[in-house]
Amino acid sequence: MKFLDDAPRFLFFTGKGGVGKTSIACASALALTREGKKVLLVSTDPASNVGQVFGLAIGNTITEVPAVPGLSALEIDPEQAAAAYRERIIGPVRGLLPEKELASITEQLSGSCTTEIASFNEFTALLTDDETISGFDHVLFDTAPTGHTVRLLQLPGSWTDFLDDGKGDASCLGPLSGLEKQRTAYAGAVAALADPQRTRLVLVARPQRSPLAEIARTHTELADIGLANQYVVINGVLPASDDHDELAAAIRDREQAILADLPAELRALPFDEIDLKATNMVGVDALDTLFSAANLDTPAQTDSPDLVPDAPLSALVDELAADDHGLIMCMGKGGVGKTTIAAAIAVALAERGHQVHLTTTDPAAHLTDTLAGTLDNLTVSRIDPTEATAAYRDRVMAGKGANLDEQGRANLAEDLKSPCTEEVAVFQAFSRVIHESRRHFVVVDTAPTGHTLLLLDATGSYHREIARQMGENTNFTTPLMRLQNPDETKIVLVTLAETTPRLEAAGLQADLERAGIHPWAWVVNNSLAAAHPTSPLLRRRADAEVGELDTIVAEHSDRYAVVPMAPTELVGISALQALI
Repeated sequence: MKFLDDAPRFLFFTGKGGVGKTSIACASALALTREGKKVLLVSTDPASNVGQVFGLAIGNTITEVPAVPGLSALEIDPEQAAAAYRERIIGPVRGLLPEKELASITEQLSGSCTTEIASFNEFTALLTDDETISGFDHVLFDTAPTGHTVRLLQLPGSWTDFLDDGKGDASCLGPLSGLEKQRTAYAGAVAALADPQRTRLVLVARPQRSPLAEIARTHTELADIGLANQYVVINGVLPASDDHDELAAAIRDREQAILADLPAELRALPFDEIDLKATNMVGVDALDTLFSAANLDTPAQTDSPDLVPDAPLSALVDELAADDHGLIMCMGKGGVGKTTIAAAIAVALAERGHQVHLTTTDPAAHLTDTLAGTLDNLTVSRIDPTEATAAYRDRVMAGKGANLDEQGRANLAEDLKSPCTEEVAVFQAFSRVIHESRRHFVVVDTAPTGHTLLLLDATGSYHREIARQMGENTNFTTPLMRLQNPDETKIVLVTLAETTPRLEAAGLQADLERAGIHPWAWVVNNSLAAAHPTSPLLRRRADAEVGELDTIVAEHSDRYAVVPMAPTELVGISALQALI
């Protein structure tokens, strides 16, 4: 693999959700330890599954992986990081301030901005604190899906600029006395990320247009901030074979045509391809095979259509269409096809004569590319963090800033440059979308799981603050209350019939249940078992799906749909109509 040749100390694996970043990062860590290197594998994804891959609990402390001598792992747990961050701020004044004031400070530090900063501080320590990473030859970062990762890699510069340009509002960073220390750490992180001798970015995609377009955008955005040492890895390429499976042939032809038409900005970068494998990348034995050629000859064990539930997506749409309005949120792990499923549901409801607003909270989503056309009754939008933040700043300056003098307006404008402003802006845009669903259907394609949970955390924080201000005996409705009402909101969990996406969907369901939000249905997308391939490689992958489907039906949901894998890319309204 070219991307592992002469590997620098820091390697970042990024790309659209579901392209195999975790598998490649884990296999890379394994390969480097086989060379006698000491490796630290770090996940910055709020929905990390590195622990699942190696079959052990990791968490927020550096943990040795017993099965792989020389390998340690760390999952930057946002909640644990935020709890430790809050304690560093509140601990010194506990016992000195009244309990009411402590409770207020705690509430102010409970939002997703605090979570982001706490996680980010741990991330920068791994780039700049020699004591933390002493003894490791390489530190590999398995990052969150692209939109979240681009923000993570931009933050060192954002915070450095914020601190350099003015005092701003120190509340997001903690005690004022710590600002200079933070400034030094952030500047050190900028230097480490921009140094090609120390840092390499590995842009991971599958041989599909959307993930490739995503890493092309990522390449440009990160190169513009000085992160130019980039490699491309195309994962899951179906190898050529001499079988006569029409589905396999169609997939192979589609992939090769896409690879022959790579975005121009990617062609000049060092490039690797990884064959699609028959088994899931869970466990050391499986990871050892990832960088080798696929085994095309091992036969499947079963081939019975009766083993796959007959559960078309159209049945779920029929239930949804019985109402004339409501919020439908498609959630799940990156790469499971939330955008496609959300778009298909929106198209089907619009065709039934309902007014539908299709939108996304995913910084990396492009609904217009999926639809590739227009339809009566269907409106499409995107909660763009940059646009939402700019609009929010304009509203605050026009409102709160209207009665301030020139110096006051200058101070307010400086405060609004804080990266934390984005949290508030995106939450407000999301709240408006929820409110709109009282009049017609709103279908939301959400960001991958971890990012979505941070948004829901902000929703919960807002609810608690409103409840505290309004008092117990006051009637009010917050966005969280609408999400908790099954008559107003239908949560659709989208997953694949694979172990990791299914476990993550189950974990998301548990998290939502604890927040009083009850998922309405599961959609198992891109099922090979439901498509009944004859290729030995694809049949082995289909075999592995059957047990996952059984588990979903038996343990997770009594309302579900199974969508077969399509031979062509699901782009355009006619292709989306075919799913229903």
